[in-house]
Amino acid sequence: MISLPQRQQIVHWVDEASVAGARRHQACALLGITARALQRWRQTGEVEDDGRKHREYQPENKLSDAEREQILALANSAEFAHLPPSQMVPILAERGEYIASESTFYRVLRDARQLQHRQASRPRTAAHKPEALQATAPNQLYSWDITYLPSAVRGVFFYLYLFMDIYSRKIVGWQVYAQESGEWAAEILRDIAQREGIDPDQVTLHSDNGGPMKGATMLSTLQALGIIPSFSRPAVSNDNPYSESIFKTLKYRPEYPAQPFANIAAARQWVAGFVDWYNFEHRHSAIQFVTPAQRHAGLDRAILTHRKGVYEAAKARNPERWSRQTRNWDPVKVVHLNPDKSVDRQRQSALEKVA
Repeated sequence: MISLPQRQQIVHWVDEASVAGARRHQACALLGITARALQRWRQTGEVEDDGRKHREYQPENKLSDAEREQILALANSAEFAHLPPSQMVPILAERGEYIASESTFYRVLRDARQLQHRQASRPRTAAHKPEALQATAPNQLYSWDITYLPSAVRGVFFYLYLFMDIYSRKIVGWQVYAQESGEWAAEILRDIAQREGIDPDQVTLHSDNGGPMKGATMLSTLQALGIIPSFSRPAVSNDNPYSESIFKTLKYRPEYPAQPFANIAAARQWVAGFVDWYNFEHRHSAIQFVTPAQRHAGLDRAILTHRKGVYEAAKARNPERWSRQTRNWDPVKVVHLNPDKSVDRQRQSALEKVA
């Protein structure tokens, strides 16, 4: 809506242009109005005052003040104060509770200026694509890498070896050593194969091109176990995104020590706690907010079915609150390791249909 001072200024400019010989409708067009609008302003006196009413709209399903207070109280409780709505909503659904949708939680928190710094995390970075691989069940596609953990001695590090199942996101094996070694990595892999009951040609193991990954001991162990190796492209620094992502999660946990680890035992103790949290408590956004351990054990389908029932019941109780279908709680059936562009397009198309 054009304000009164703006209308008065426009009328003044059009009158000046008209006196100078310009056509009135051309002058109006240059100023972004029609000649008819200018005529109406003069006839109705809207150059002095705009008699039109501002439209006020209140949606029928607007949250009450009590409902907003309930959402804020829950979000600020000791249990949920450190979690974003994307983590809170699935937890509530598992308990059979529906308070509001995820978008409503975000909107209420944003209005209350409480969305900032709810997690110790930085914006994610883009990942390059290695050879296209995919998994449709646990124990099909693993990713592994080594990351540094600082020690009390400057320039000396401990080394965390970590193996992840890409389908379930479960950490299937890890250890902290004082050095990088293909022998240590091979020992961890043999232990994983025994615990997970891996058959020959069942698992593909993806890694970068580091020495421990391509050393003779590691390659011979892969061959003996029947595990298929997969490597990142040469000269690409971020070609192993799943391992890079979990290392970021590890080092940006609020509990990550501000000071270097005093010794290797302290490092192992802290990593053990992180792995327990990540596998059994952390609800992963890429697998519909179930824990990696639940998905690895095949429990995710029942959990997601239960959540869907909770949402359908909530919609039945208050259908006026829902303008679309309930939230999609379908399990993620296929997980890709940097898929081809055609798969990316199909995935984007599916997301647009859901949205």
